[in-house]
Amino acid sequence: MTDMTSSTEASSGNAAIRQALAGLPAEFQGFDQIFEERIRPALLAREADRIKATKRAILCRWIAGGILVAAIAGGIVFQQLWIAIVVGMIAMIIYAGGEHLVTKLAKEAKGLIVVPIAEELGLNFTAEPGTVESIYRHKEVGVVPGWDRSKYEDHITGVRREVNFELFEAHLEEKRTTTDSKGRTRTTWVTVFKGQCLRLDFHKTFYGRTLVTRDAGFFNRFGGGKGMQRAGLEDPTFEKIFEVYTTDQVESRYLLTPDVMQKLVDLEQVFKGGKLKACFDGGEVLITVQGGNLFEPGSMFKPLDSADRVRELLEDFNAVFNIIDEITASRIRVEQNHA
Repeated sequence: MTDMTSSTEASSGNAAIRQALAGLPAEFQGFDQIFEERIRPALLAREADRIKATKRAILCRWIAGGILVAAIAGGIVFQQLWIAIVVGMIAMIIYAGGEHLVTKLAKEAKGLIVVPIAEELGLNFTAEPGTVESIYRHKEVGVVPGWDRSKYEDHITGVRREVNFELFEAHLEEKRTTTDSKGRTRTTWVTVFKGQCLRLDFHKTFYGRTLVTRDAGFFNRFGGGKGMQRAGLEDPTFEKIFEVYTTDQVESRYLLTPDVMQKLVDLEQVFKGGKLKACFDGGEVLITVQGGNLFEPGSMFKPLDSADRVRELLEDFNAVFNIIDEITASRIRVEQNHA
């Protein structure tokens, strides 16, 4: 009887996984088995830790909330602002203490899910890569601004249809110093870019340089840089969304087909960000999307072995693969046109 029950539960679990992964492209079929064999056992081994961490977080939230309410009430009754400030700080410390284990577990869960998926797809994943040198190439072509301090996460490298690519998250900050009327200086760090950076290496040089940005309204008049002119797109829908500047009008039209532009829009949506920029230069395509946070394991307040976590990660990878495939096809059209 026990064996039959276990078999029924396993069959039900497999069906739920297949349903969660349904609709993905053919190359992702079979990940239900990978999830069962490689990912789920590791996640289930940490489920007790998840329950403990989330219970503690919920308790700390209630305690911190109660203390905060008491602090506000005490400040009003006793008219002592310092009491409210001190007690409020205590509430914040308690809240942060409760979230610490949840945050730590989320990082561990990310590794347990992303690493096996990346390996199955033939990719390399590094959660904390240090400095990613290609960020300087992104700066060179103008898809990220200058910075004084930087941090990088979730570095993925691989090959797709003979195209080398890398994807990483960058947080770039600029140091700003101000001086008040009394001569006192104040230094602050301002985020100038936080989001995803994608570099594609096609090993063949583009004939010109083409820059794609979101429509900037008034600032469109500043153009895309020296020697670049505004390019017209084939589809008026995308002309309302993007501004394109190029040194080669013919090449830009072959590169930026409606399908490619749609994949760029899709990339923004899947990356949960905006203000996309892309530059075709040399033998590379460099793309940035501000905001968003990829390859996250999802909420820790639901069971770790939820197949939805894998589904979301596969959709992230699929968006990257789609843009590579479309640009590769456009690159082929450019070569055929110049043949």
